[in-house]
Amino acid sequence: MSALFRVLRVLALIVVVGLVGLVLFVVIGSERRLGQTYEVTVAPLTLPSDSAALARGKYLYESITCALCHAVDGGGAILDQDRWIGTMAGPNLTSGRGGVGALRTDEDFVRAIRRGVRHDGTSLIVMPSEVFTHLAESDLAALLAHIRRLPPVDREVPPTHFGPLGRALLAAGKLNILVAPKTPGVAAPAAPPSAGTLEYGRYLADVSGCHGCHGHGLSGGRVAGPPGLPPASNLTPTGIGHWSEADFFRAMREGTRPDGSPLDEFMPWSEYRRLSDDGLRALWLYLRSVPPKAFGNK
Repeated sequence: MSALFRVLRVLALIVVVGLVGLVLFVVIGSERRLGQTYEVTVAPLTLPSDSAALARGKYLYESITCALCHAVDGGGAILDQDRWIGTMAGPNLTSGRGGVGALRTDEDFVRAIRRGVRHDGTSLIVMPSEVFTHLAESDLAALLAHIRRLPPVDREVPPTHFGPLGRALLAAGKLNILVAPKTPGVAAPAAPPSAGTLEYGRYLADVSGCHGCHGHGLSGGRVAGPPGLPPASNLTPTGIGHWSEADFFRAMREGTRPDGSPLDEFMPWSEYRRLSDDGLRALWLYLRSVPPKAFGNK
């Protein structure tokens, strides 16, 4: 029996050492990724104060998904919570209790929006900076001017953090939601294209996240992020070529496909419905212009 006990002790030791090694890999690997810093310099931005620019900033905030993560009032919101994956939340942007508005400079906001980098140089999580980096200078200035004028909201939102499985996926490089390393430095235009044009539709697709989920070619497929996200639909003529403009407007305004079935709740149509008729029409013109592609053929 003593020989059997020795074998069992060796096996137990191997298991313990393996578990300790796995824990160290997860902790050290995830901390290394989360703690990596990025040197980013952003150009100074002059915020407008005229009513037209402020109205434009409010429109952009509410219609291109800022409100989805940070709430319409700017007080922040919890996007998803899972004890194993973690908590994804949009922080309170106001100067109220729990907010960061009074703690961050305009430069901090621009760096976060344009490049996905926090004030301490680490990467933001989930923040769609790879999309917002395309915002025209005038639109970014108007957007930030609106954010700066949001009334204080007293709301303490838990910070985004990872659970054990989330950290393991992050350490293994299987959770591609650190945005700074995948956000390019883009020379954004001074102003957006003329409203109602195909070019404006392309601009809206760039800054509202269409390409982020549906791919550069808009053919759909797997969406980068936590496990369980639904695949994005094919928006090229191969996928929605049978849709009419009225079908597209209904989908964006009501979240309903031509056959009456609902869009997946992951699709933020409840924010996009705030796009103006001119904006939606321009986006429709752009979608009709892209080359047909098979599903997932980005």
